[in-house]
Amino acid sequence: MLKHLHFSLFSLYIFPTCLFFSYVQPLCHNHEKLALLQFKDGFNVFEDCQYAGYSNKLASWNADEESDCCSWDGVHCDIHTGYVTELDLSKNCLFCNSFNSNTSILQLSRLTSLNLEGNNFNLSQIPYELSHLSQLTHLDLSGSSFSGSVPSSLGKLVRLTYLDLSYNHLSGPLPSFLQNLTQLAVLELSANHFSGPIYSSIANLTQLSTLNLFNNRLSGVVDFDIFLRLKYLRELQLSWNILSVVAKTSYTNVTGLKFQVLGLAFCNLSHFPDFLRYQDKLEILDLSKNSIVGKIPSWIWNTSTQTLSSLNIHGNLLTRFDQLPVVLPWVSLERLVLSHNQIKGPLPVPPSSTIHYEISDNELSGEISPLICNLSSLSLLDFSSNKLTGMVPQCLRDLSKSLLVLNMSDNYFRGRIPEICDRGSKLEMIDLSYNQFQGRLPRSLANCLMLVVLNLGNNQLDDTFPAWLGNLPKLRMLILRSNRLQGVIRKQDSDIKFSNLHVVDLSHNAFSGLLPSEYFQAWKTMKTTCACNSSYMKANITFKAKTISWRSVVDYSATMTNKGVELLYWKIQEAFVLIDFSSNKFEGEIPTIIGDLQGLLVLNLSNNILTGSIPSSLGNIMQLESLDLSRNKLSGEIPQQLGKLTFLAFFNVSHNNLRGPIPQGNQLNTFESTSYQGNLGLCGYPLETKCENSQAFEEDHDSGSGIELDWKTILPGSVVGIVLGVVLERTVSFKKK
Repeated sequence: MLKHLHFSLFSLYIFPTCLFFSYVQPLCHNHEKLALLQFKDGFNVFEDCQYAGYSNKLASWNADEESDCCSWDGVHCDIHTGYVTELDLSKNCLFCNSFNSNTSILQLSRLTSLNLEGNNFNLSQIPYELSHLSQLTHLDLSGSSFSGSVPSSLGKLVRLTYLDLSYNHLSGPLPSFLQNLTQLAVLELSANHFSGPIYSSIANLTQLSTLNLFNNRLSGVVDFDIFLRLKYLRELQLSWNILSVVAKTSYTNVTGLKFQVLGLAFCNLSHFPDFLRYQDKLEILDLSKNSIVGKIPSWIWNTSTQTLSSLNIHGNLLTRFDQLPVVLPWVSLERLVLSHNQIKGPLPVPPSSTIHYEISDNELSGEISPLICNLSSLSLLDFSSNKLTGMVPQCLRDLSKSLLVLNMSDNYFRGRIPEICDRGSKLEMIDLSYNQFQGRLPRSLANCLMLVVLNLGNNQLDDTFPAWLGNLPKLRMLILRSNRLQGVIRKQDSDIKFSNLHVVDLSHNAFSGLLPSEYFQAWKTMKTTCACNSSYMKANITFKAKTISWRSVVDYSATMTNKGVELLYWKIQEAFVLIDFSSNKFEGEIPTIIGDLQGLLVLNLSNNILTGSIPSSLGNIMQLESLDLSRNKLSGEIPQQLGKLTFLAFFNVSHNNLRGPIPQGNQLNTFESTSYQGNLGLCGYPLETKCENSQAFEEDHDSGSGIELDWKTILPGSVVGIVLGVVLERTVSFKKK
């Protein structure tokens, strides 16, 4: 008994002592600690780095004698030898002028993993000396602003199983040394500037499970058979290059190769690759922006029915479905994009798991199946620009708590607009324009507290002005043009302000009475100029599928009149501010307070019954690019203050009762006589009618006295007026019938 007690006491004494010594004994080798500190000194760290997922791991690196580098953030050591084996400084907000000069890391000779992803190395070239780290199996330099060609010396890193150089500025042909890295399982070279062909020697990398080459400048013909030799390949992305991928029309022996992710967008395909019919593990399939012609084959309904989460075949020449099921059979589907084809027939119904459903710009017909309302997780629903008819199902209201974007524009829907918004609605964009909706506006729209864009233009709605929408705190665009709306616009409640409104288009209705000066006074966002010219209004939709996180950017678009022309804006800038009350029955004078709306770019009050003079306060709207007051009953002279509007690219006061001399100078000298015609009392340039004091006015025009004609000022105004808001790219759009 005493013997056992003695042993136990000894154990209790010695065991904590061992723990103590193992704790204080530093693992780190001093020369590696010094190398890491030298490596740290070669970088700057953005101290205020606030990006999600980013942190300053170097903050724990210090030169104190008792500091163990093996305990520093991002450093991992072998517990037996104490040598640094892994260095992870990903998303560390590192910045340096030249990575090439900082090679102290090469002293970490036992390093097997180096991760520098998500930093900023300021277009440095990848150091060729990295090849000295001969034990590396994992190298990640992605998204770190490296440029130039990939050094051939990296071909010596024959132990590499993982190489990620994606999202940089690397150029030149694909590195030929890749064929030497026969242990590679993951090769990520996407989102660079690589050019030239894909070599058939890529098939030598027999261990590859992931090969991502998308979004480069690779070109030439690629025989898809070379990838079918890679029996472990699960993820292949060739999208967004200049490739022509050749796939056989029939395959008989590909059952062993099971893709999970396959990206063949913009690969000049002319038919559905036949090997797809044997795939039962696909999760993501992208065949968009090809030239696939004809029907969608019936065998596709049996492809990966349990696993497929994203299918994108938009931008092809597809015409119809072969044996369309009542509900599409992919039970895990979350993203379905079939837009920009020529598909005829009824609207397909995806499974209830769907989050993103886009089938715009086709030739679909018939009514919407009520089964669409089973999609209780939808964030985006877009079947704009088709030939769909009938009434919209009332059950859409049940989707408003998940739905962010609803676009049903440019169809033939009729009847009343259903009560779309329930309490707690998340809807940010509703576009029902260019249909045949009738009756009054649904009062449930007042529940859409997240709404940014409401476009109900070009319907047959019969109602008064929806002042009750003024409590929507985020509403930026209200488009009700070309309906049968009528009555006087009054601000009925002091709390109803439309506080965030940037675009209001009430044109081509039957509104009457005075212009709503109370609203002009309340629209505070229109009173300030915006420094956000380069950003665009959009909805961001994110969701996580099985293997990838999706981020869909939906650009807000609308048809509006600017500079006398009806334009379809594919994108709308954050700074764009427009008031269009044209073609109504407004009467009385233009309120002077409208001059306080300093952010206005477009003001259109044409084709009403407005009287009185043009307020000189309009000259205070220094950013104004388009001013249309034509076809009213305005009188008096054109204010000289309008000559200060140096960005004015369109000006029309024709068909009024104006008189007196036309002001000269700056932008006003650039307009044709059509801007002033129909005013019998006007005189002076550019009209042929000379003023009584013609000599004085001719001298003013020739000498530049008064307001000087400055082409350096005029030209930027014209250019900005053209550039602002007109962008050729579109994400979500609709066309006018």
